[in-house]
Amino acid sequence: MLDRWFRGIFDTDAQAAASISPGAFLLCLAVSLLAGLFLAAVYTVGSRCTKSFLLTLALLPAVVCVVILMVNGNIGTGVAVAGTFSLVRFRSAPGTAKEICAIFLAMCTGLINGMGYLGYGVLFAVLLGLVMMVYNRLDFGGKAQARRHKTLHITIPEDLDYTGVFDQILEEYTSSHALEQVKTASLGSLFKLTYSIVLKDAGAEKELIDKLRCRNGNLEISICQQETAVCEL
Repeated sequence: MLDRWFRGIFDTDAQAAASISPGAFLLCLAVSLLAGLFLAAVYTVGSRCTKSFLLTLALLPAVVCVVILMVNGNIGTGVAVAGTFSLVRFRSAPGTAKEICAIFLAMCTGLINGMGYLGYGVLFAVLLGLVMMVYNRLDFGGKAQARRHKTLHITIPEDLDYTGVFDQILEEYTSSHALEQVKTASLGSLFKLTYSIVLKDAGAEKELIDKLRCRNGNLEISICQQETAVCEL
């Protein structure tokens, strides 16, 4: 009687014989939940993230695992699931590349578990999770570049032609620079320029600002960490 509750109402006898047993379903789900919990815990080492993102990372392997279990080799169902997911548009921020990588890692873990390869799923989650944790602890590609890669904001009066006006100074103090954005401010009486720069010497920021102040009429200047399109999930 209990088995009838875990059979599809549209399944034939042949399909019912090949269906997944409740024990196997629960085992795959439990392993996926544990793998997701491990990946969420590992991601917190050396990374800042929101509570909602950690919850997503912990539950995502189980969700993907159940989807794969329900498809269970049915090509038609697989196409329908792929079409449904392609219609979903997430309203949250896109997130950083590291966050997207963590999501793909969780999805791959759930995919492997859903296919029934629980050992490989656990091995994949542990190995990739530990590698991610080590890279986070080592700050792989972080501080060394961040000290020299900066975003420079310069405010100039409207009567100053900004085309190449700061190039000579920037060439002296930077190994590369590019004008990324120009916008007006104070009803058009000021221009705000945004440069992406790579400093030759990270300790020469004040000297660079002092020379720029002489050129822009002592208006506002700021140097900050390199700005990218970073949003938080």
